[in-house]
Amino acid sequence: MDCVKIKQLPALPPRPKSGHKGLFGHVLIVGGSDQMIGAPVLAGTAALRMGGGLVQIAMPRSVLATAISVTPELIGLALGPSDKPLLEAAEKADSLVIGPGLGQSPAARRRVMRLIKFDQPMVIDADALNLLAKKWPAGFKAAAVLTPHPGEMRRLIGGGSVPTDDAGRIELANSFAAKKKVVLVLKGERTVVSDGLRYFLNNTGDSSLSKGGSGDLLSGMLGCLLAQKMDRFDASCVAVHLHGRAGELAGVKLGRRSVLSRDVIEALPAAIHEISPDMPG
Repeated sequence: MDCVKIKQLPALPPRPKSGHKGLFGHVLIVGGSDQMIGAPVLAGTAALRMGGGLVQIAMPRSVLATAISVTPELIGLALGPSDKPLLEAAEKADSLVIGPGLGQSPAARRRVMRLIKFDQPMVIDADALNLLAKKWPAGFKAAAVLTPHPGEMRRLIGGGSVPTDDAGRIELANSFAAKKKVVLVLKGERTVVSDGLRYFLNNTGDSSLSKGGSGDLLSGMLGCLLAQKMDRFDASCVAVHLHGRAGELAGVKLGRRSVLSRDVIEALPAAIHEISPDMPG
């Protein structure tokens, strides 16, 4: 069956004026390592800027305080030898983001394999994708959005080449999403979103986003929308559009060469305002 091309951007979740933080989702981001402190912080900060009510980052105890000092609005959860606190936090969260800066240690793989058994919608990115690519779990049923860049996609399909043309990327995304029963966000120029039945070809973004940390922002933004009960495909379409547009706006302000991921976060409110003008920009 041919997939249907979606051209209309879905609406953002409602934002009642009288709402409180409990209405706008609890996101749990699991990642970070001694060598990669910034990735979960960027994801969490983007989730907050996207409108998340509560955003919690689960990181190794040795680096958690440093991470929280960057964005004190984040809630910390120290990872240690026991996974019990992590699994309890995952049970309470509305969505999970797994992978930014996680590393590929045996402990990281154990945590990924446990977390993908939860029912909450989740974003699987970065090192979590690489861990899944090594051995795809039998009976995988997670309500997941996978967000690979072309290198990660190559590993997920077991090697070979990832097409660079629109038609080839769309075909690959549709096929993989249908086979694995996930929503796939195949990143790159003109990011493709597919759930195996529908696909969306994004037209925002430029080389302003070509810096480390850019993909972490997208994961956090997407986790926020999932926590607010958006459909996984719809949330992915909105997130990739806003991510790209915020990059463009940051590039206009600073020059594409000079944009940092934190600048894209700062440009996100203006990008949101363009598609939801009833909300302050």
